[in-house]
Amino acid sequence: MERGRNPRGQGDRLRAEIVRTALRLLDELGDDQALSLRAVARELRIAATSVYLHFADRDALVLAALRQCQAELAAATAEAESAAAGPRERLRARALVLGAWAHEHPGLFKVLHETTLHQRADMSFREEVAAGTTAAVQRCMDAGDAPPDDAATVALDLRTAVHGAISMRVNQPGRSWPPLEEQVDRFLARLVYRTG
Repeated sequence: MERGRNPRGQGDRLRAEIVRTALRLLDELGDDQALSLRAVARELRIAATSVYLHFADRDALVLAALRQCQAELAAATAEAESAAAGPRERLRARALVLGAWAHEHPGLFKVLHETTLHQRADMSFREEVAAGTTAAVQRCMDAGDAPPDDAATVALDLRTAVHGAISMRVNQPGRSWPPLEEQVDRFLARLVYRTG
């Protein structure tokens, strides 16, 4: 059964529904190449041409979905940070948000961080979260919780370690892993605070 048309002037609502559906399918598929505009149209019970009115091709739709995904992740990170007490706790909260999110959305994690789309398209929108981690590391240094250093380099090392730990969990879900919190604490001790 075909879905009813949006009232005139509500094309933005359809666009949002297309993006939301693409996010759900990407999470299920875990592969941006497996998504098709026709599949999104089928899910929404609309003509494929309706999707093409909003997105020129699959990459355009995937990028729009990932921008929304990244914005939601940035908001969750900011919320977790604001609930934490001091610089150390805020940095730890940032690191753990991605792990919790990836546990709930392993397919989206793969598409956001392991896709070949990075080689074809500008994904600089991902830099907001990276910049936030650098700022959080700098706050630890400013507070005397971490030795002075180049915060961007330390943050990159930390992000690399955390992303690697999460990626291994996403890609090898049947393996027995230590709690991510313990691993993150070790990364923080060794890479940021240099106590381990």
